[in-house]
Amino acid sequence: MTIISKRIKSGSFKVVAGFFITAILAGPLTAQDLPKGVKKITSVEGITEYNLENGLKVLMFPDPSKPTITVNITYLVGSRHEGLGETGMAHLLEHMVFKGTPKHPNIPQELTAHGARPNGTTWYDRTNYYETFAANEENLKWALDLESDRMINSFIAKKDLDSEFSVVRNEFESGENNPFRVLMERVLSGAFLWHNYGKSTIGNRSDIERVPIENLQGFYKKYYQPDNAVLTVAGKIDEAKTIALVNEYFGKIAKPERILPKSYTIEPTQDGERFVDLKRTGDTQMLMAAYHIMPGSHADYPAMEVLTEVLTSEPNGKLYKNLVDTKKASSQFGFSFQLFDPGIVLFGAEILKEKSLDEAKQAFLATLDSAAIKKPSVEDVERAKTTILKNWDVEFRNSESVGLSISESIATGDWRLAFLFRDNVRKVTADDVFRVGQHYFRPSNRTTGTFIPEANPVRAEIPSAPNVADLVKGYKGEAVIAEGEAFDASPANIEKRTVRTEKPNTIETALLTKKTRGNVVSAKITLRYGDEKSLANKATISDLTGSMLDKGTKTKTRQQLKDEFDRLKAKVSFFGAGNQAGANIETTRENMPAVIKLVAEALKTPAFDENEFEKLKQEELAGIESQRSEPQAIAFNQYRRITSPYPKSDVRYVGTFDEDVANVKATTIDQLKQFHKDFYGANNASATVVGDFDQAEVQKVLNAEFGTWKSAKAFTRIASPYQVVKAENKAIETPDKANAMFVAGMGMPLQDTDPDYPALILGNYMLGGGFLNSRLATRIRQKEGLSYGVGSQFSASSLDKNGTFMSYAIYAPQNAEKLEAAFKDEIEKVLKDGFTAEEIASAKSGYLQSRQVGRAQDAGLTNTLTNNLYLNRTMQWDADFEKNLEALTPEKIKAAMQKHIDYSKLVIIKAGDFAKSKSGAPVEKAPAAVGGSEKK
Repeated sequence: MTIISKRIKSGSFKVVAGFFITAILAGPLTAQDLPKGVKKITSVEGITEYNLENGLKVLMFPDPSKPTITVNITYLVGSRHEGLGETGMAHLLEHMVFKGTPKHPNIPQELTAHGARPNGTTWYDRTNYYETFAANEENLKWALDLESDRMINSFIAKKDLDSEFSVVRNEFESGENNPFRVLMERVLSGAFLWHNYGKSTIGNRSDIERVPIENLQGFYKKYYQPDNAVLTVAGKIDEAKTIALVNEYFGKIAKPERILPKSYTIEPTQDGERFVDLKRTGDTQMLMAAYHIMPGSHADYPAMEVLTEVLTSEPNGKLYKNLVDTKKASSQFGFSFQLFDPGIVLFGAEILKEKSLDEAKQAFLATLDSAAIKKPSVEDVERAKTTILKNWDVEFRNSESVGLSISESIATGDWRLAFLFRDNVRKVTADDVFRVGQHYFRPSNRTTGTFIPEANPVRAEIPSAPNVADLVKGYKGEAVIAEGEAFDASPANIEKRTVRTEKPNTIETALLTKKTRGNVVSAKITLRYGDEKSLANKATISDLTGSMLDKGTKTKTRQQLKDEFDRLKAKVSFFGAGNQAGANIETTRENMPAVIKLVAEALKTPAFDENEFEKLKQEELAGIESQRSEPQAIAFNQYRRITSPYPKSDVRYVGTFDEDVANVKATTIDQLKQFHKDFYGANNASATVVGDFDQAEVQKVLNAEFGTWKSAKAFTRIASPYQVVKAENKAIETPDKANAMFVAGMGMPLQDTDPDYPALILGNYMLGGGFLNSRLATRIRQKEGLSYGVGSQFSASSLDKNGTFMSYAIYAPQNAEKLEAAFKDEIEKVLKDGFTAEEIASAKSGYLQSRQVGRAQDAGLTNTLTNNLYLNRTMQWDADFEKNLEALTPEKIKAAMQKHIDYSKLVIIKAGDFAKSKSGAPVEKAPAAVGGSEKK
């Protein structure tokens, strides 16, 4: 998997009692505690660095509050290290390392069997691989054994390259469908004449297709070594035992004799504005501007990050005010690349076709130029710093996310740079921001779409990276934040710890208190309203009403509301569509009561500002228009329109592009105000809170804010029974798109209380779930290399006899016949032969562990408890479901699949540029009225 922005065998496993509990009690490790050859280097805010004799750096981050462990290994190799003809090699190698070793021949199967949440990513300066899994000794040993083994023993075989290169090419083509990604690639290639930062990590098509296996093997042996890697282990670990295990698995790898060459290319100072014009099929216009900036380790980088936030924050950012507020553009963005060598900061804007691109471009460039002319206000700088620091705090409260995001600082020079970045952001002043803007935001240092000659060009000299070792030497950081408890995420313990309340004039609640790292607490507030009749012809109105909830209240502007959430260190996302609205919350113990009050204010008294509403409509229209020619959007919309045949007036109706555009344009602010007045209220509301909070205080605030708030119209659940849908197989033409989309599925009269439900869940998990180890992924991606993304899903309603099986694949249009044939063959094999006992044992273990990992995420647990409140269920339902799943036999699964899945009843939709392929598939053109878009 490539990164686009800086900020993707069988049997059950026994937990060794007490192994991880000592992590709570163990003190700092001394030299005497360490295995021979392991050296402790430094500790900062709970993270400790050790070095092995072979050069491997190891970061330990114990967090007893997480019943999971994340193992992340970062190799200091990315697209920056590729030579001529090697573009995309680092990323291609990332794929190849999943192909196995003699000791671990089927890595996807092992990842699935251990219930892991894994991935690998490649960026300019690094490649990383990670697994998050349930915390037990066997899983940890397996993960360390896997990563140490594939460090030096991966196959990197010609037969695997023959299939995988086309998978990577498919990923490349999916990016070629995206105007944003293609334009960014062109702008960066224009900005960098010599440095590899000008080449996209995904690489060049010909290099991907033609790379000799010997070159790939040489690249692997050169960079995949312990002295070029940093291993991070975060989560519920015993640090002393874990470092001993790390040394046991990795310490036996010999330190290589080769000396890695240092990259020495320095991009010359840009001596004039550069321009890129891109003409491709698309539906919206776009602007971009890139400036060369300092390395990510430079002292001025935090000021650049603050300047970027000042320019792009919503709704107070300069670009937002000058482009979106004035209706010249529908959206804007900006982000800086924190890289090892001098990098880039990128800005952009999206403009509807009917808008003037020249007018938008003039305002866009004038706003960027102003950063070098006008000093920002102290208020704007402090607001930007608050947002950046809040986001940093949120990231570093979670050991799992730290275990992954630390790769970026490692790649920039040292993991401690993450903490120095935070410290230095706090020190940034308005003068610093202005100085950085004056130095870098010059037309001669910019790459845009127009060339302007200058007699006396002014140039921006880009500084080199400082000596990072000197920069971090002796750095101690701040005090370690509060640790959480060792929480048991079993259904029985969750049920035991959950307190539910349902009384008159109170909101229905489910509260689960526990100690968390950094005193974090998650919550979900859900309002339910209306019925099938009262919500008729109000789908768009409901959607837009929900989208206005974060745009200000009657006493606070949109910016004031955002500022207050930032001050309270709260991540809040509002939602509203159909017959539900509400908010998801993450904050800290001390701020939770105030955040609930602020969320209640937004839900109860939204401002419904006319200007904000017009901007929202522009954003919605741009979102719809940007999907008109996209194969994925068209295929899924067509599938949904066929499989959910509701009348046009129904709130569940799936509209066409033209219908969605017309509905958005026709909706008025008065309709939103009336909808809120009629439907919003807490008559049928619920609140779920999980984490570190005062139960009595939170219950009191929830009752005070929501207990007596009533909606004018009654709520009645909208039933969604199974509807018989005629099978069909349709191909839709999407010209000039390198990728195609395949969607297939069917409904069935089944709900999650039926005896066959567990069998269908596990059957689908083996057919199209797991991590690259399902029947579909093994055949279509691993063996035949036809698709980068392929899988299947199964779900069933808890209240209606209505189940759904659906499968999907991204592929090249010329492979349409091969893909569909392989898909059909795998479905028919499952229905004819079922699954082996070994497959089922492995799937049971992996699936049950993945559920445990899911329950360990507080935000996800709030969703589970919210659904249980609505369904009048307890966690005993989960325990019973898992017990039934454990008892499944090959015969039961096969019988359930044969009973409910029928290939002849599938609705199959394909969208792509089939006219250029030799498939001969019958196709129809996708007119505007046929397409559609996913509503928010």
